[in-house]
Parts: sequence; C-alpha cells; structure tokens
Amino acid sequence: MPAASKPAKAPRKAQCLDDLRRRILTQAHAPGDYLDEQQLAQTYEMSRPPLREVLNQLAGEGFVVLHKNRGAQVAPMTHKTLRNFFVAAPMIYAAVSRLAACHATPAQIMQLKDTQLLFRAAIRDGDVSQRALINQRFHAQIGDMADNEYLMPSLRRLLIDHTRISMTFYDPHQGSLAQQRRIAADQHDAFIAAFEAHDADTAAQLAIDHWELSRAEIETFAAPQGLQIPLGAAPGTRQQKGAS
Repeated sequence: MPAASKPAKAPRKAQCLDDLRRRILTQAHAPGDYLDEQQLAQTYEMSRPPLREVLNQLAGEGFVVLHKNRGAQVAPMTHKTLRNFFVAAPMIYAAVSRLAACHATPAQIMQLKDTQLLFRAAIRDGDVSQRALINQRFHAQIGDMADNEYLMPSLRRLLIDHTRISMTFYDPHQGSLAQQRRIAADQHDAFIAAFEAHDADTAAQLAIDHWELSRAEIETFAAPQGLQIPLGAAPGTRQQKGAS
C-alpha cells in the first residue's frame, strides 16, 4: 500500500507574505522601520523579483510604504495617523458591523464562532501576540460579512494600526485589563448573536461599545494614573512637633 503523501507546503512567496504581515502586526518589525531586501531574500530563501512582488502587495494592503531608492518602510504611526485613527475607527466599525448583520451567511457565522474560540483561548493563555492576531482576524471576518468594496480597504487599514497599538499597550499581567478582556470576549459573543439575528441596530451599537472599550484601554496606558505615594518631608526641613 503506497505511503500517504505529505501535505504540500504553502508556496514560499505566500509564506513570506503571511509571515511579514504577522511580524508587522506584532511589531517584530516596528512602525517606521525600513526592511532590508537582501536580508529578507536570505531569510525567506527567495530571489529579489518575487520578494518585490510581496512588498508591492504589502504596500497595497497598507502594511508598508514604498520609497524610491530607499525601499519598503513599515507603515509609520505618526501623531497625524493616530489622530485620524481615533476619528475614523468608530464610524467605520459601526458601518461595517451594521452591514455584516444584514449580509452574514450561516457559514460565515460558523467561521466567526471558530475564531472566537481561539480568541478566548489566547486570553486564557495570556498570549499577547496570538490575542492581537486573532482579534484582528475576528474583525476582518466581520468585514468579509459586510461585503462592501468601499469600506473594506478602510477597515483593513484600521485593523493594522489597531493591532499594532494593542501590541504596544496591552499588558496581560495588569489586573484591571483582565476584566476588560473578559468584557471584550463577551462583546464578541454578542456580535455573533446579533449577526445570527440579523439585528443591524444592535450590531452597530456593539461596535461603538467595543470601540469605547479599546479606546479606554489605550488611554489608560497613554495617560496612566499617578501613584499615590507619601513623599514625607522635603530634604533639609525640620519636622515640627504638634499641630501646625
């Protein structure tokens, strides 16, 4: 009886593309970094022409910016882009979720449920990178449900920066965030229920609530509360006895 054939590996170019997406999303390649083509060609055992095809695709998706004579730069996160991110995110997330509730198919909802199981597992395991990547997948699948060619490019670009921001600010060991992660997971379940019911209004409101949870989490790290530590007397001063 012939031996079972091994499953074919993904083409090298596809492997390179997926790995570079993952490394950019998890900030293994930081915003603003330039990618060394020679080093990438050696790492992925590829010649320059297919590697440049990969970089062109990444540029089209918003992961990198191509500069003449300087090569590929990981998409920067500047003050301007972050400001625009905070302005656009709630509008786009709400519109996408509303359309997803109208158009979701049973097969797409089942796929979203599978992703949700992985999301809860990543939270349980404290796996920061996996949590961020699975969350990105969950919301990208909602975008697929929405099936709108005008919104999808904006959603994909938002999710790149949202994922990178979460990698910057998320600390699985901080107790206050554990509750936020539980709420986020519960909201994912509520999204699924709204899509199953084709309840567009509920889905849109959930998107706003879900965004507010993320925004509050980011603000906690951008402007953390000060520590309440008694400082005692200033150096060189004498302590006086009795009431002042």
